Amino acid sequence: MHPVFQGLLTIIIGVGTCLAYFYFSNQLLDKVLFPARGPQAGRNINRANMIRPWLFLFPAMFALTLYLAYPVVETLRLSLTDRTQGGAFVGLANYAQMAGEPKFWEAMRNNIFWLIVVPAMSTAFGLLAAQLTDRISWGNIAKSLIFMPMAISFVGASVIWKLVYDARPEGTEQIGVLNAIYVWMSGSDPQQWLTVPFWNNFLLMVVLIWIQTGFAMVILSAALRGIPEETVEAAIVDGAGPFTIFFKIKVPQIASTIVVVWTTITLTVLKVFDIVFAMTNGQWGTQVLANYMFNKLFVSIDWGVGSAAAIVIMLLVTPILVWNVRQVRKEMR
Repeated sequence: MHPVFQGLLTIIIGVGTCLAYFYFSNQLLDKVLFPARGPQAGRNINRANMIRPWLFLFPAMFALTLYLAYPVVETLRLSLTDRTQGGAFVGLANYAQMAGEPKFWEAMRNNIFWLIVVPAMSTAFGLLAAQLTDRISWGNIAKSLIFMPMAISFVGASVIWKLVYDARPEGTEQIGVLNAIYVWMSGSDPQQWLTVPFWNNFLLMVVLIWIQTGFAMVILSAALRGIPEETVEAAIVDGAGPFTIFFKIKVPQIASTIVVVWTTITLTVLKVFDIVFAMTNGQWGTQVLANYMFNKLFVSIDWGVGSAAAIVIMLLVTPILVWNVRQVRKEMR
């Protein structure tokens, strides 16, 4: 079957199934279980109305259980077993093996670097872009251009930036922008930038900063627009300059939004995989936890250590996720 017809058929079946579920479940509730007739009509209507919300919640709860809760439990189970022993229970042996591998600690170290650099730079550039684009006549066009990388997949962005870092042999024309500038300014040989230890991690971070800056800009721009004009006008009357107004008046009023943006990007950084996999695959000292987990699960076929790495990522993500949800709820009150 042609992919277009497959897509249409999937949509028809999916939407039709949802409509059928809600229609027949309501009919069962109102006509069979709690019919609105006889001396118990009022009581049955109240009972039906108490149960009805759960009918709407059930598909989502079932999907969350099937695609979230079950994988977490199964991953935890696999992290306590050993494939080479036929899935025998080995306790924390996989975690001990993982802790003894230099690649794991390299991944942990690099993830810490990513956590320090990417959220800070993305939020800072997003805040700067939000402030500057609100002050120019063609700000909406500028915002569209800055936000555009958000529409590109991480793998697509990695391919773009891999071309930016590309190196051709000495004496040939450089198509990589970075090497073209480097060779022109220094007269030195072109560099294989992604193989340079330590600094190659920051070159990978640039890709995620480039993507996430647009996200930070949109959220922070909305927050800046929500600042009461009276406070800014009062600061101007008192003789405050642009920098004082920005750092002493505006930033404190949107501090909670900045923190939410920061933590949201932090969650993305903890799960970063696509960029590293597409550009270096963890070579030359660029390993991160998600790529380490992928290599263990699908390259080494070691589900025990791979699942243990997945549990470590989940434990790192969970506190930030819970805190972020609480902050968002406070913002909505």
